[in-house]
Amino acid sequence: MNDKPRLAFELTRRIRSFRFAIRGICRLVSSQHNAWIHAAATLLVVVAGAVLQVSTNDWCWIIVATTMVWTAEALNTSLEFLADAACPDIHPLVRDAKDVSAGAVLISAMGATMIGTIVFWPYVVNLRSSLMD
Repeated sequence: MNDKPRLAFELTRRIRSFRFAIRGICRLVSSQHNAWIHAAATLLVVVAGAVLQVSTNDWCWIIVATTMVWTAEALNTSLEFLADAACPDIHPLVRDAKDVSAGAVLISAMGATMIGTIVFWPYVVNLRSSLMD
């Protein structure tokens, strides 16, 4: 049985938690070079989607793919921060954990690239054929 008292819902605590989350996103973007690459790719994809006027369903796939990559990058970064705090010297298990975490980002980026190719390909083909006519 849980004997901990339940905390009442407090709007100020919820607002503060959003502030912490936004601070974390800012830290991610300001400190991680790969996040800059993800930001450029995200901007490119959003602009391409707008220019090509992708459908609502295709926007859903784009949002899922983009969110997947950003989430993996954020989790990778948080793991790296924790690992560096826990073990400033390079320990083989910490190195392996960081490598696996970075691999997860790569896997998500490859998946997003495949989704992007599937989503954008028909639009690019239609644009090309309309320009050739």
